[in-house]
Amino acid sequence: MSYKHLSLEERHYIELSMKNEMAQTEIATTLGRSQSTIYREVSRNKGLKGYRHKQADRLAKQRHETKPKAIKLTDEIKELIQVGLDQDWSPEQMAGRFEKEGIIKLHPETIYQYILADKRSGGDLYQQLRHQNKTYRKRYGSAHNRHGI
Repeated sequence: MSYKHLSLEERHYIELSMKNEMAQTEIATTLGRSQSTIYREVSRNKGLKGYRHKQADRLAKQRHETKPKAIKLTDEIKELIQVGLDQDWSPEQMAGRFEKEGIIKLHPETIYQYILADKRSGGDLYQQLRHQNKTYRKRYGSAHNRHGI
């Protein structure tokens, strides 16, 4: 089951329905949502003037932006990546080494993304990669090396 946030239109419908004194369970049924979703939405986002859809949307977005997020790339991990690059390790080797030593479980793509973000900001970490972002070339399925029966 996937979770889907309430849209601005749904919040507007909730506001109008509440002004027309519609029950929250009926609103939930109409929107195809759980009644607890509607109850939580109204209780979280009700202001001094009652439930207003724009205010509710703004408050929900603020809560989402300020909630704590798990950050794997701490300064210590970034230093370890720099050391790994100095030793001419690939991101795959670094991720494997970090996991084997119990430091952190990190996907190699995360390391690549960090290196590419550094490149975009003017850094030179990408120059320490073995292949310096050479594009991958498919070596199968080209028309000139196919042989008929």
